[in-house]
This record gives sequence, C-alpha cells and structure tokens, in this order.
Amino acid sequence: MPINVLMPALSPTMEKGNLAKWLKKEGDPVKSGDVLAEIETDKATMEVEAVDEGVLAKILVAEGTADVPVNDLIAIIAGEGEDPASVGAGDTAKAEAPKAAPSKDPVGENATPGGGQMAYARVNEAPDGAQPAAASGEGTRVFASPLARRIAKLDGIDLNAVKGTGPRGRVIERDVRAAKAAPKPTAAAVPAEAPKAAPAPAAPPPKAASPAGLSVDQVRGFYAKGTYEEVPLDGMRKTIAKRLTEAMQVAPHFYLTVDCELDALMALREQLNRSAGQTKDGKPLFKLSVNDFVIKAMGLALMRVPAANAVWAEDRILRFDNAEVGVAVAIDGGLFTPVIRRADQKTLSTISNEMKDFAARARAKKLKPEEYQGGVTSVSNLGMFGIKHFTAVINPPQSSILAVGAGEKRVVVRDGQPAVAQVMTATLSCDHRVLDGALGAELISAFKGLIENPMGMLV
Repeated sequence: MPINVLMPALSPTMEKGNLAKWLKKEGDPVKSGDVLAEIETDKATMEVEAVDEGVLAKILVAEGTADVPVNDLIAIIAGEGEDPASVGAGDTAKAEAPKAAPSKDPVGENATPGGGQMAYARVNEAPDGAQPAAASGEGTRVFASPLARRIAKLDGIDLNAVKGTGPRGRVIERDVRAAKAAPKPTAAAVPAEAPKAAPAPAAPPPKAASPAGLSVDQVRGFYAKGTYEEVPLDGMRKTIAKRLTEAMQVAPHFYLTVDCELDALMALREQLNRSAGQTKDGKPLFKLSVNDFVIKAMGLALMRVPAANAVWAEDRILRFDNAEVGVAVAIDGGLFTPVIRRADQKTLSTISNEMKDFAARARAKKLKPEEYQGGVTSVSNLGMFGIKHFTAVINPPQSSILAVGAGEKRVVVRDGQPAVAQVMTATLSCDHRVLDGALGAELISAFKGLIENPMGMLV
C-alpha cells in the first residue's frame, strides 16, 4: 500500500515547519535512512530521514513552503511492487475505495512523530491528507491540498468556485489566495437566484492583534505611510513572542537583586588561564570567561538549595537530582538557550569549551532539539554591552533566570572604610509558583557566595 509522508514534529513545541528543500525528487527510489528533505523549525534546520523503502511517487508540498502544520501530508511513497504513476494525488480511485466510512480522525493524528525521523501513516483516505474531496453542486469533486483547504475555510472561500492549477487540476495555496484577491462582483451583477447556489461563507477571522490589543491595521494607523518597513515574522520570532508572552501572563514573576564583588574571581580567572596547556598548534586548551564562572556558580547554587532545583508541572513540582543551566545565546533575529547538563559536576574548562561549541552551532542554527530543551534555570548576560542591571523573562518550563550585568569599578565599604572594588549586579527572576521569596533569596545568596569566593568552585 502507498505510504503517507507527514510533516514531522521535530520538537515538543513545534506546531508548524517550513519545508526548506527536497533532497529527493519524484520517481527516486527511497531506502530506510535516506534523507528526504530539510525542515526548518522555529530553532534549526534539520534533516528528515525515511523509515521505509519504496519510490517517492508524489511531492505534495513544494520546497520553500512556509508554515506547514505538523502531521500535514507532504508526499506519498509507493510501496514495494506498486506503480508510482498510479499513486499521484490526482488518482484517488484507490484512496477512496474503502467501503467503510472514512475515519473521523485525520490521517496521522494519532501517530507519534519521532525526533528527527519522518512520520508515516498508511493511506486509507483521500491522498491529500484528510477528508475526501468536496462535491460541487454539479456532482463533480474538488481536490485541494490541506493548506489550500485550510486557507479557504478561514477566509470563507468556496472551493467549488476556485480553478485549480496544481497537478491534474488540484486546488493549491496560490489558487485560493488568487481567488481571495480577485474583485468581488457588485450587487447589481449578481443574479437574483445566486444566493441559492451555496450557503453564505463564514466570516473571515479578525486580524491578528498585537500584545497591546491593537490589530495590525490599527497599529499602522498611528504612523504615516512610507516611514516604516514591514518585516514578516519568521518561525523563531513568532515562537519567542508567543512563549515569552505566555510566560509573563502565566508565571508570576518576582525579582531579587544582589551586587557581587569580582576581585577574587578575576584574579583566579587570570591565574587559571595562564596555567592552561596548549594544543598541538599552539592554541590554549581553554580560555575561561566570567560567564563560565557564573554558569558553574549557578549550577552549584542549585545543588546547595535543592528545593529551588525544580520546575512547575501544573498539578505538581518536579525536583531534579542534577543542575541543568541554560545560557542565552543571541543570534540574528532571535536567540537560543543551549543547556549545560550537570553544570554542578563539570569543570570550568569543560563548561567553557562546551559553551564555545554551543555558541558557534547556535549561530549556524545547527543545534539539536535535545541540546536546547529542558533546564531548570538560565543565565542571560548582557555585561558585554555595558548593561549594569536588567530583569529577564523566565523561559518555560524553567522556574528562574539570572540576569547578569557588567562588572565595573565601584566604591564599597570594607571594615568601615571606603574602598574600590569590581562589582557585578545580578538579578534573579523567580516563578512564584515554585520559589517563594525566602527560597529565591537563599538561591541567589548561595550564588553570590560562590562568585565572591570562587575557590569553592574548584573543590
């Protein structure tokens, strides 16, 4: 039987993906393990492998198509002994043959997509993904892609009135969008009996509103035309906006700020960097940054305050045995938060080298989902930009995030006398569902103690 190729869920938060590139073309043989396509998620570009053998009979979603929902049909593979030419989207006789009523569930709805592997479902319905083609008033049938059908439903467009330009007359996305853009007939030009032909289309959905509650058109109305450029949102920016808006609305944030003296840490850092060995080409084996000490200190602080090493899970709190610390890495158009696993157990040099690798692959969008998912807390450091103090938004499902400012010379009081010290301000954002005020204060106090007495990180 033919095999449906569905848009896979490559991460738990993925809802849609962009089909960046097909690496196989129609008619190519496919073996288990072959890379079929490249899928762009909100975080990375990933290769998708086949898990079955056959011939790629039909590609239903063209490369470059954006926002393809998870579990939508993107291609069909002809199984062993089948004629690929008979499996195309336009040839629906075999697909519509089952005598039993079609399932109410769309194809693949109950499938469990695997990370990095293509999800397949056996064909038992119309090969364009879900319901059989709609019947027109003249008894003919209209075949449309899942995306075209969805857009038509949202915009109230009757597919029976849309001329398809896809394979074998199939209605595709551009056909629906063209029908939407076409001028509507005036009332005088519509025959009196026209309303009887079809029920009135559903009203189009309201235009998307900004977090401030204003629609796109309302926002545009505040500014003169020609004074701005409209930049479409990519998947990463949409995800950041959605998840952090939800975080501020759902997780009750409170903030705790401390000033940490860095003199001892800076002296130890310089000593350790001087003692670093060299590779064969003469480069140092490691070069520690202040941020490496911050990550290590945060990991150890979580282990010293185990009640804070936890996350919220709706009807319970999950507490962890090891410290997992995410680190915000800025890239063009957004950010990644790769996670240092077992940060409490790793040496400073190991943390430093891991972060250099993570940062390089994050900027190339080559991180794997398991490398940036999870974590209990995160570190966001803007000190390199000269920022003295800021507060950060918690990244769900984590329960806290540490905002680190720049180290600078300040006047402090020691033994009743003024003195000059290098001081760094750090602010901990806490999810009040997991951390109460006293618990959060205990966590950031443990962090401050480790930063000001950094030898404790080496033993």
